[in-house]
Amino acid sequence: MQTTSTVGRPQQRPRGRLTVYLGAAPGVGKTYAMLGEAQRRQARGTDVVVGFVETHDRSNTARQIEGLEVIPRREIDYRGTAFTELDVEAVVARDPKVVCVDELAHTNVPGSRHTKRAQDIEQLRAAGIDVITTVNIQHLESLNDEVERITGVRQRETVPDDLVRTADMIHLVDMAPQALRRRMAHGNVYKPENIDASLTSYFRVGNLTALRELALLWLADRVDDALGDYRREHQISHPWPTKERIVVAVTGGPESETLLRRGARLCQRAKGSELVAVHVVSADGLTRSAGDLPRSQSLTRSLGGTFHTVIGDDPATAIVDFAAGANATMIIVGVSRHGRVRRLFTGSTGDRIATAAGSIDVHLVTHEHAGAGLRLRRPRSALGRSRRLAGWAAAVVLPFALFGGLYLVPAAERNAQLPVASLLMTGAIVAVALIGGRRASVVAALIGAGVLNFFFTEPYHDLTVQSPHNILALGVFLTIALSVAGVVDQAARRSEEAARARAEASTIGGLSRSVLTGQDTAEAIVHRVRESFGQQSVALLRASASGWHTLAEVGQDAATEPGSGDTQVRVDDDHVIVLRGDPLRAADQRVLEAFAIQTSLVLEYRRLRDQADRALALERAEKTSTSLLRAVSHDLRTPLATMRASLDGLLTGRLAEQDRKELVESAATSADQLEALIENLLDLSRVEAGLVRPAMRDVSLEESLPLAVAGLPPGSIVFDVDEGTPLVRTDSGLLERVVANLVSNAVRASGQGPRPGEPVRVLAHETPETVEVMVVDRGPGVPEEQRERMFEPFQRLDDTSADGLGLGLAAAKGLSEALGIRLSAEDTPGGGLTMVVSVPRAEVGR
Repeated sequence: MQTTSTVGRPQQRPRGRLTVYLGAAPGVGKTYAMLGEAQRRQARGTDVVVGFVETHDRSNTARQIEGLEVIPRREIDYRGTAFTELDVEAVVARDPKVVCVDELAHTNVPGSRHTKRAQDIEQLRAAGIDVITTVNIQHLESLNDEVERITGVRQRETVPDDLVRTADMIHLVDMAPQALRRRMAHGNVYKPENIDASLTSYFRVGNLTALRELALLWLADRVDDALGDYRREHQISHPWPTKERIVVAVTGGPESETLLRRGARLCQRAKGSELVAVHVVSADGLTRSAGDLPRSQSLTRSLGGTFHTVIGDDPATAIVDFAAGANATMIIVGVSRHGRVRRLFTGSTGDRIATAAGSIDVHLVTHEHAGAGLRLRRPRSALGRSRRLAGWAAAVVLPFALFGGLYLVPAAERNAQLPVASLLMTGAIVAVALIGGRRASVVAALIGAGVLNFFFTEPYHDLTVQSPHNILALGVFLTIALSVAGVVDQAARRSEEAARARAEASTIGGLSRSVLTGQDTAEAIVHRVRESFGQQSVALLRASASGWHTLAEVGQDAATEPGSGDTQVRVDDDHVIVLRGDPLRAADQRVLEAFAIQTSLVLEYRRLRDQADRALALERAEKTSTSLLRAVSHDLRTPLATMRASLDGLLTGRLAEQDRKELVESAATSADQLEALIENLLDLSRVEAGLVRPAMRDVSLEESLPLAVAGLPPGSIVFDVDEGTPLVRTDSGLLERVVANLVSNAVRASGQGPRPGEPVRVLAHETPETVEVMVVDRGPGVPEEQRERMFEPFQRLDDTSADGLGLGLAAAKGLSEALGIRLSAEDTPGGGLTMVVSVPRAEVGR
């Protein structure tokens, strides 16, 4: 008889828990934190082992392993080289309570049991072992593309978000970018030979800040999900005010703008607050007195809020339910527009919201339309003129035609046939309601009642009725006929309104998509108007002193002035949209108004952008003129005075050879200064006048950049641009001028730093869309608050050198803008300034 026994643990063991230390960036200390938890658990008596930890030769991390049991790694031979990986079988055989496994996203060496370390961890958890692991935010699958756009580095090792998101516990290990860069500069992360390259590429302040924000936002989403799950599991219906979230009840009426602006002001008082606008649609999906919802939606977006539409029979209940579901802290509702008498008997929506809100604050806002009452409008028929005429004709013809058929009944039996005649007449009235609407059906009902009374009730051929039963029958007939006709007419109206609402929603949705995709131009809008309303032509006209001018048009025979088309809508005081084609229905006017509002926004944006461009050009011209005057009065005079003094000394003729040589060198240096100043002045003048016309072509930086540093003292420059650097799209000559000015400025600054003999480094770093040329110096640097000012003409800041003219960076900035490239400044780790020129990469296959 064969028996089987288990040793060390029971057969049924709960699945192991997963704890993840999520790093905002490499080097923030997630492995150190993981081992710290392992030490604390072991001190409490928990059986903890180390399955796999990579210290990267960091002494502090290695000391954290001391005192912990380390499971030997499994050696795997791959292509003649020995590699070590996590030994899953050894950990399972050891059967600890907790195991530490570093680098969750790691890909195992071919020949391992599993392809990914995440699969190893899943096997350990299936064996009932708790796992503590680490992963960096850039290794999450959903953020891979975002990280590549930010850092320019594609992460080949990724892990599914669900594996991390469903962990039993997540610890975020974070560190300020400046602190992490200092830690790297001190050699606590990478080896000394890799520090400079890392700090000037992946570990730049902007990259680290963006990665940090990604980690915080990703973890915040999980916290929100966890909070929502907790509230649902514990059936917590009242909101928990984790942050200020203000819900504004929008009716679409004239008071909506006041409510939204009040909500926005309240949101501004607390950082991180959210503005949420909600509009309630009746349960049949149709909007009652929606007013100008497109304008309210546009205003909500401009205030930084979100707009939502919900369905409900009772607006107050729907708004409170929405606010509770959104975890809102306040509801803003306007004072009712109903009169006092109606509020006395029916109350107001604001009162009902306040009663049902519970712990949510209700802010009741008064407005100029409060208590003014609602304007009742006579409903317009949705039927066309031909349908209405056919309905009136049927209202008269059908009752008499039906009478003609019933008149064949013998006179003695007519009274007995009154119920059948009533049913047939009711059918005729329903048919009239379907054809011509409610009014025609009411007329048909009255004619039908008269026909039945005149011909089918005693005394015949008389409008009087003797029998109470006949009076009751006629009354019931008239009531049923009118009720059925009303229901049929209402259903037809609702169907028509629903179809129109769907069409309006589709049209406005298309307009919104065109705006979101960047097609918010006047030309795009007139095309959309013509497409939506099926017009022959659409034109956007602008008024001027000389008459009307066409800004955009589409179609044949477009209107050239207001009144020359079939339909028009005013955009603002100076613009109007004119349509030619079939006249629009009144119901389409609201959609056309939405187009007008969007057009006004587009035109206003154009006007502000042009005005800003003109103001900026005038400001630059004024600054340039002032700077030129200062240059003529000071900087031009200085090198000229030096040259004049040197020439005067040479003309004396009584100088030693050494003195003569020094005077000649002084004159030559002053001439070089004067030449550089004039070149920079000419560059600035051409940029300000808009005369710089770059000749764009594909350029090799490895070939063009050495020309920019030619002529500088030997040993002052270290040129580090790889031959495999991608081509860039730029003007080679102008780019050389930019880099030459930056390098010249960096060499001069390095001479004033704590290490005056250290050369300036010129590097190239690839990103997905650009190649960044970096000029790194070890000078005194520039404080962050002065970096914008240093690009202005004649700003020498703390430069005390005799040859600093204050125009090099200004010329470089102006030429960079003319080339369409970005020029920025960053701190050099360890002291100094790094100038970064981001040049677009050439398109492959151009």
